[in-house]
Amino acid sequence: MQVLTKRYPKNCLLTVMDRYSAAVHNMEQVVMLPSLLRDVQLSVPGRQPRAGAPDLYTYFTMLKAICVDVDHGLLPREEWQVKMAGSEANEAENEAAETEEPEDEVLGQLDLEAQFHLHFSSLHHILTHLTLKAEEVTRTYQEITRQAM
Repeated sequence: MQVLTKRYPKNCLLTVMDRYSAAVHNMEQVVMLPSLLRDVQLSVPGRQPRAGAPDLYTYFTMLKAICVDVDHGLLPREEWQVKMAGSEANEAENEAAETEEPEDEVLGQLDLEAQFHLHFSSLHHILTHLTLKAEEVTRTYQEITRQAM
């Protein structure tokens, strides 16, 4: 298991990012056969698995993909735009954004601190949740491999 080497305040976004990255890297080291996670549902105490809910293999691949962005940063804006340009949904969003009134833009700029706080707290919450998912995938894989032995 990876150990955090950097020291930041407990609720610092960098601490949460480091915890997430360490949990995913630990998951990658433990899960030697990701295919064992196929068709295994995430166990939620007190709830029955939903039909159509993602299996642990889906979580495994998603958590690894997100970790690449956390560890190495996002694609440069130009590369991201090129990547997204092929998507029809993105084209519809661009058309809608172009037709927005400038008044909305001015109001958005006036409340930058509130927007920052909202996005910051959301990112903090999401990374914490994803860290728990990575730990759950690791735990479940270990249980599966112990039962197989």
